[in-house]
Amino acid sequence: MRRRSIFLALLIAFASTRSPGQNSAPALSNDQIRDLIRRAAEKDQQNNKKKRDYTYVQREEEHKKNGKGEPQSSETRTYDVMMLYGERVRRLIGKNDKPLSEKDAAKEEEKLQKIIDQGKNENDDDRRRRLEKEEKQQEDDRKFVSEVADAYNFRLVDVEPYNGRDAYVIDADPRPGFQPKLRDAKMLPNFRFRVWIDVAESRWVKIDIQCIETASFGWILARVHKGSNIVIELTRVNEDVWLPRHVALKLDARIALFKGLNLDEDATYRDYKKFRTDIRIVPSKE
Repeated sequence: MRRRSIFLALLIAFASTRSPGQNSAPALSNDQIRDLIRRAAEKDQQNNKKKRDYTYVQREEEHKKNGKGEPQSSETRTYDVMMLYGERVRRLIGKNDKPLSEKDAAKEEEKLQKIIDQGKNENDDDRRRRLEKEEKQQEDDRKFVSEVADAYNFRLVDVEPYNGRDAYVIDADPRPGFQPKLRDAKMLPNFRFRVWIDVAESRWVKIDIQCIETASFGWILARVHKGSNIVIELTRVNEDVWLPRHVALKLDARIALFKGLNLDEDATYRDYKKFRTDIRIVPSKE
């Protein structure tokens, strides 16, 4: 998933206000916290390069609601996730905590093999264009993060344990008078967030974001309504990399002014394994 897309996904949704903890927090000015936010974003980009080397299992539990906010349907989906030729690929392996039927499993294997075949046939020019696109995206992400750092007033709430390590707990509220330079940054004043930043590594390990005013974005005129929020938690793997552990999303949105989307989604991640992305993968039937 693209780095800025992750930020935009995050900004579809700061936790409900909570009282500061009992631990005394060191004094950090707004500018010092802003620099810390930028360093954390740089560490995140470095972390993403390592993340490419890992496969894992992702389980999603989705609960859809009707227009009145009442439960409508529920479904779970389980995926094998890997990086292939610069693309994050998810292969569905189960529904409602049961293995796929033989027919559905064959369809998933076929889709995976198509991606592998396309990657094997990538020539030097295709690879150069793909890498150039990735470099441009990284530069765009840096610019967007700079906007995030400028768009908020920050306050250090506390230092508390997270994953057995000390983490800064920082609140971010929209800064009055913020003038965005990027089109994507125009939505930032509609969101506030709380972020946990690992003290030792200066990188974010948890973020909780809330939509405080209905926000519109994208050429399809998607609208995310007030009250939507998302929480993302990471975990340290092999003393080497931070990877997703849990994502909880509450989304109330409308797409293209017609399709309403009201759902709760909970995703968990497990079975991380280091993986060489240059290995050729074939369907199990081969």
